[in-house]
Amino acid sequence: MIRYDQRGTGASDWMPAWRRAHPYALVDMAADATAALDALRVERAHVIGLSLGGFVAQEIAIGHPGRVASLTLMSTAADPTDTSLPGPRFGRMLRAGLAGIPLLRYRLLGGERNLVKEVVAKTIIGIGYENLDIEETAELVLYDLRYRRGINFRAIGQHQAAVAATRSRYELLGGLRVPTLVIHGTADDFLPIEHARKLVELIPGARSLWLKGVGHLFPYPDMPAVTQTIVSHLDGAR
Repeated sequence: MIRYDQRGTGASDWMPAWRRAHPYALVDMAADATAALDALRVERAHVIGLSLGGFVAQEIAIGHPGRVASLTLMSTAADPTDTSLPGPRFGRMLRAGLAGIPLLRYRLLGGERNLVKEVVAKTIIGIGYENLDIEETAELVLYDLRYRRGINFRAIGQHQAAVAATRSRYELLGGLRVPTLVIHGTADDFLPIEHARKLVELIPGARSLWLKGVGHLFPYPDMPAVTQTIVSHLDGAR
């Protein structure tokens, strides 16, 4: 398995000279992925992308179809700027976030670890994902902070600009001839499930897995079942 950090995040190069007037695009981020494959001498790969990674995965499949053995798209969209589909439900996300205010036990306990748990708890409730394991998620966040240089908040704006600088993929996805699986939560308030249904409509032969009551945050609650579906998809694409 190959897992890499997108440009501007983790151990990959951060981009202090970036300017909004000259942003990079998703096709550039897709080129980063194929460059990683080249460096590792991997000709073809099963490509899996989540959220922004799903945008990049689509660009890899469109621009480099010979490199993609299969495609798995999770919590993502073909064109997040499409105004004919529901956009982020910020009101619901905010109201749900207020439910996290009573979670003071982590702050009262003090220390870095418990501060992280408090933030994670509020985020989980804010995204409507109460079933996620706070302890496990906090450990993942601490790992990022300690060993992968933490969160580069400037990269968030850079990635948003990359999405804005990229054309709609609606017409391009119809030309794909790669086994595709689309996974999405029915309660995703950031990218509502209508975007996933559009992906399935556009990509020939695409299969879907809808996660009832699940939001945008990853990992999903029932990961063993999701993982098994993905593994079956990969096996079928060989």
